[in-house]
Amino acid sequence: MSAVDAQPGAPGLRADLAGKVALVTGGTRGLGRRMVSALAASGADVVVTSRDEAACRDVAEQVAKESGRRTLGRACHLGRWPEIGGLVDDVYATMGRVDILVNNAGISPLYSSLDAVGEDLFDKTIAVNLKGPFRLSALIGTRMAAVRGDGEAGGGSIINISSTAAVKPRPAYVPYAAAKAGLVAMSEGLARAFGPTVRSNVIMAGPFLTDITAGWDWDAFNARVREFALGRIGQPEEIVGAVLYLASDASSYTTGTVIRIDGGEP
Repeated sequence: MSAVDAQPGAPGLRADLAGKVALVTGGTRGLGRRMVSALAASGADVVVTSRDEAACRDVAEQVAKESGRRTLGRACHLGRWPEIGGLVDDVYATMGRVDILVNNAGISPLYSSLDAVGEDLFDKTIAVNLKGPFRLSALIGTRMAAVRGDGEAGGGSIINISSTAAVKPRPAYVPYAAAKAGLVAMSEGLARAFGPTVRSNVIMAGPFLTDITAGWDWDAFNARVREFALGRIGQPEEIVGAVLYLASDASSYTTGTVIRIDGGEP
């Protein structure tokens, strides 16, 4: 691990999400896994999706046991457009509705230099980080905004997980930064397209201690993190408060905005 140890942070926040259904992409590990548990603990039924079918099923079963909520594990490759429609149809057939969509899945492939970035790597990065969230949001947002079959007015919350890389790009992750910047622009467009009943917002995440950080150059990161206002990396639990705020009625007048959760990254 690093010389600058991360301090524990578990706010223990709850929101009233009873009767809601949440879909979380990339929900089997890292930040997404924490979001799934927090949403279920706050009363939401939860759909867990990632590329790994077994992991989706396992996490869904674990969360159901922990929370007593209804869950569904359904694999989907967010970079493959045709798979997304099937995911949406299955979720609505099984769960009946989606009130909260969290576009959390993302990848940032490594490369040795910018001129070594191939078309396949670039296209895959854009597909998972931007194209997939667009398609999923378009399909679910349209259904959220529509009047429901029982005559109830539509509504919902779309939460897009971007990165501070969108505004602080570094040479090591230029395609990823470009995709995450696109996600910010997309989110504001969704807010205008699906308002007034559907809200769309961005959480711009800084560095968090997850399995992805295992391959980091910790010496370089430790030198940089000392310049953060909080002087440390974030714990996965520390993103939960923002997710619950945006998922719940507490954020009823918040849309088309960006919330930075980055420990004061300069």
